[in-house]
Amino acid sequence: MRNSFEILLLPGDGIGPEVVGAAREVMDAAADHFDLEMRYTERRIGGGAIREEGGPVSAETLDAASASDSVLLGAVGHPDFDNAPVRPEAGLLGLRKHLGAFANLRPVEALPALLDSSPLKREVVEGVDVLIVRELTGGAYFGEKEEGEERASDLCLYTREEIERVARVAFDAAKRRKRRVTSVDKANVMATSRLWRKVVTEVGEDYPGVELDHILVDAAAMYLVQSPKRFDVMLTENLFGDILSDEAAMLPGSMGMLPSASLGKPGSPGIFEPVHGSAPDIAGEGKANPYATILSAAMMFRHTLGRPDVAEAIEQGVSVALEAHYLTPDLGGKKTTEEVTKAVGRWVAAGEGVI
Repeated sequence: MRNSFEILLLPGDGIGPEVVGAAREVMDAAADHFDLEMRYTERRIGGGAIREEGGPVSAETLDAASASDSVLLGAVGHPDFDNAPVRPEAGLLGLRKHLGAFANLRPVEALPALLDSSPLKREVVEGVDVLIVRELTGGAYFGEKEEGEERASDLCLYTREEIERVARVAFDAAKRRKRRVTSVDKANVMATSRLWRKVVTEVGEDYPGVELDHILVDAAAMYLVQSPKRFDVMLTENLFGDILSDEAAMLPGSMGMLPSASLGKPGSPGIFEPVHGSAPDIAGEGKANPYATILSAAMMFRHTLGRPDVAEAIEQGVSVALEAHYLTPDLGGKKTTEEVTKAVGRWVAAGEGVI
């Protein structure tokens, strides 16, 4: 097992620096416990990069990402750029494209300590464990665009190759879980969805031990809040996955609990980040929930650094902290970002016991 890693930190905007700092502190606690060497490089992305470097992500930052073992990102976005010709979010899209990250993994788990934080009834969310696999490089986000005062369009385009490669990620994940894939589309209306359904069905034939069903996106949105336990792995195109994963954030009670991984070809650096936004309204107030970023660091150790033992230790630290009621305001508690971070770090550094 490897013990030495090069990590690129991209704190970004708003609360990004706070939550990335929290994750780094927990990673350092893990390094002490597991005798790891963690080497960090930090660069700008998003609004800060536009202000200081003239664009949302520089060529130097992209080169640093390629040279790293993995990338940990905080958040991008700021209202100062809402009407700007170049938005901070373009930095993240450029980073994903540069690294060839085509599959976004968003686990959604209702942890026992947070069942009462969800707006849904306990019996609805208890036991929920869903993995949303979202395609990242195609669809309306990247299609040819036309924008004017009287007319605008976003071309939704998918190729067989794009669909097949992300479908295999979903089926491979399902083999390690409950062996069910639900593919989400709008095949009753959209041509891209009909191709999506056809290709996913063909890929499914290579996985005889995995059950496949197809569901329209509007029905998927309904079932996510009505009966979310029906899902194991949800496979979606880019736009649908963006919307559904934000909806799914309400199952564990807060978007501040959802990590994510953006992965490309095996061996390439992954991008790990919380699902939540930059929340500039609470930046610097100590209210930011760092759990999603800490859990994103755990995903990094599991998916690209080859250290599932470290990932498990961090995840257990989060569970122990939650059980001990280390809850930030978004979870109905009063703990600060620093208090939560130190609680998780103490457990990870010790590897056992209580906080």
